[in-house]
Parts: sequence; C-alpha cells; structure tokens
Amino acid sequence: MNRRKLIEMDEAERLDFFDQERVAVVGSFGPRGWPHLMPLWYVVRDGEIWSWTFTKSQKIKNLERDPRASVLIEAGDEYAELRGVQMECETVCHQETGLVVDFATELVTRYAPEGQEVTPDATEAFRAQAPKRTVLQFKPVRTISWDHRKLAGVY
Repeated sequence: MNRRKLIEMDEAERLDFFDQERVAVVGSFGPRGWPHLMPLWYVVRDGEIWSWTFTKSQKIKNLERDPRASVLIEAGDEYAELRGVQMECETVCHQETGLVVDFATELVTRYAPEGQEVTPDATEAFRAQAPKRTVLQFKPVRTISWDHRKLAGVY
C-alpha cells in the first residue's frame, strides 16, 4: 500500500483546510534566482488562492518576471498533527480598480472580527489605495497535500 496516498486530502478536505487556516506562504524567484518566501493573508475563490500586495513589492517584481509560484498552507505542531497543501502555480496579476476594491472588501471581511462589516469609509479607503495594489490569483498546476492525522499515530 502506498502510504503517501493514505495521507492525501481530497478536494473537500483541502477547501475546508483553507477555510480554517489564515496564512499562505508564497514563494517566488528573487532577482538573484533564490527563493523569496512571504506570508500572505488570502481568500479562496473557485478553489484557488487569491491574495494581494503592494504593486512595488519585491513579490510583484518577481512574479512579473516569472509567474511561477509555490503556495504553502500548513498547520500542526507535532508530527502526528501535521497538515498542509502545497501548490505549484501560475500567477495572474490583477490591477483593475474594481477588482482590487472588491478583493479588499472580501479579504477584510474574512479577517475582521466576527460580525464586523466593511463600512462605506473603508470601501473609499480601498478605492484610494487600489492604484498601489495588485491582486494575485494563484492557478494551481500541481497540488500535493498531507494530513498526518489520518495515520492515527501509526507510521
């Protein structure tokens, strides 16, 4: 029996995991060819991870030069609890004002304290900030996942 198959998450498990976690570590290729890793807040749209950052950031420069990225979302402290999803992705950079504002609203809604809503003032602030922001859409090419809890302590 392939033990690797025993710990894979199916699509529903991956989506549930994405909903539970809060930070994606995104790797791009830096200007000298070394991996450049950055933690980002994210939302899930149609099974894809979406995030944003400042357009002048090193991440954007890297992804404009080479759109390949790795995205890692992981959890667990002890070996028997380790869970994660790693995706090799093609990145699409979006800078359209309406899309950036809509994304900002969605992201802030996800991370705001329970019950807190986005105010009209906040939406105007997002609109003012939009020209400085780029939304990142990570389109998975290859996905691997693991959930060591499925091993029930037997390795």
